Amino acid sequence: MQPLDWSFPYTSQKMPLLAANAVSASQPLAAQAGLSMLYQGGNAIDSALACAIALTVVEPVMNGIGGDMFVLVWHEGKLHGLNSSGGAPSLWTPQYFDRHEKMPEMGWGSVTVPGQVAGWKALSDRFGKLPFARLFEPAIRYAQEGFMVSPQIARQWANQVPRYIDQPGFRDAFTWEGRAPRAGELWRFPAQARTLEQIAESGGESFYRGDLAEKIEAFARQCGGALRATDLAAHRAEWVEPIEQSFRGYTLHEIPPNGQGIAALMALGILDHFDLAGMGVDSADYYHVGLEAMKLAFADLSKYAADAPAMSPVSAAHLLDAAYLAERAKLIDMKRAANPGPGMPKTGGTVYLASADAAGTMVSYIQSNYHGFGSGVVVPGTGISLHNRGEDFSLVPGHPNIVAPGKRPLHTIIPGFITRDGSPVMAMGVMGGSMQAQGHVQMVTRLASFGQNPQAMSDAPRFRVEPGPTVTLESHVPGDVPDSLRARGHKVTVAQRQSLDFGSAQLIYKAEHGYVAASDSRRDGQAVGF
Repeated sequence: MQPLDWSFPYTSQKMPLLAANAVSASQPLAAQAGLSMLYQGGNAIDSALACAIALTVVEPVMNGIGGDMFVLVWHEGKLHGLNSSGGAPSLWTPQYFDRHEKMPEMGWGSVTVPGQVAGWKALSDRFGKLPFARLFEPAIRYAQEGFMVSPQIARQWANQVPRYIDQPGFRDAFTWEGRAPRAGELWRFPAQARTLEQIAESGGESFYRGDLAEKIEAFARQCGGALRATDLAAHRAEWVEPIEQSFRGYTLHEIPPNGQGIAALMALGILDHFDLAGMGVDSADYYHVGLEAMKLAFADLSKYAADAPAMSPVSAAHLLDAAYLAERAKLIDMKRAANPGPGMPKTGGTVYLASADAAGTMVSYIQSNYHGFGSGVVVPGTGISLHNRGEDFSLVPGHPNIVAPGKRPLHTIIPGFITRDGSPVMAMGVMGGSMQAQGHVQMVTRLASFGQNPQAMSDAPRFRVEPGPTVTLESHVPGDVPDSLRARGHKVTVAQRQSLDFGSAQLIYKAEHGYVAASDSRRDGQAVGF
């Protein structure tokens, strides 16, 4: 049989799903796993968890069992936040990394405690309806019986293998004799199925205080890593009060630091001083002011954000102070790009999914191994790929984000939630490193200033700004925008529309009679429901 050509040369357009119950995820099989829980009488919590657990199997290029997670849940008239990111091993002091100029990007030197499994259990215990073990059934089936690898994931897998092939345990776990599975090939991982069964049966105890914890420590010791079973046993998922910022009648909610969500809130507070609607949708002015606001927000994020208020002299309240953001807004010149530094406030790789049910519960959920397969470390015989969140610690003496035992690093993954007048509007997220905060800003401004529907918001051309002078635009921006931005001093790169540099969005909007769910064509996203 002649093999299929898995390129997609033609532009396609997705339509949103309209339904009373909805799941939107970055991989169709995982979305269906979530939907199956709703069919069994579960709620949006059960649906989100089954979807997330399945994603560790069917989209291993972006997340795994050994990652972190954050979630925002609208339930019975209140928004709840859960932070289940893990801290540094107890051996990690600044002196531990004396030989390094910066934190390692991969290997055991980048592995912090994986918090995700504890988050699954905490979320299920508080809000779920179905038995915890049932949520694992689709993922275990995919791992045991196999699933056909989708084209997008096959491309990402093949691209990542050269980076990770020499990391401990990776070759044996995630390659076939050194190569990635191709699109359409059947991938089975029985060892991963057994691990998920242990987690399901023990309620996560095996991962933090049992057999799996012992295997993680044994492999760390074998390879010279610092992670110990005592570090795993000390982890607890933390329920937190979300932080927020109003913009044009809507309110964006984020998990407080150690996440980067505060950067989205700062940027919105700055943009609230500009008439985006008057600038026009997709105008050069719209992109310019968005880029400049994100530069200002990221400058403060890098300088001040850290694990807990005690870690930094500047709190979230200081950074979100209306007077401070008004002063930051004055720094934006509509005719000229800037390269701003942090202000002086007054002191005192990832998968995202959304789920919603007919009873009104809505879930904004994100989990990640960070860069693709994360650290590249895979515990033999378990399928546990460990994340590389430790890379985001600082080694600069006195920096709020400097590495320390038990401390959580500054985190990129953030779920977003929008309300209006105290009522839920939308669960949403945009995957992709620092793209996440600026992706949230772009979704909110498109909704609040232009009234775009969720699928249009997801499909719209995005901008991305990173530290330094270069900004990146998607190729389907209006033709005059790149040149107009260059004339203002921006160093502009135009990237392909399907580039994963711009992340991938999933959104569920609460409508009068149900939900409008959108998924992103930049990944294998799919919205399902009934």
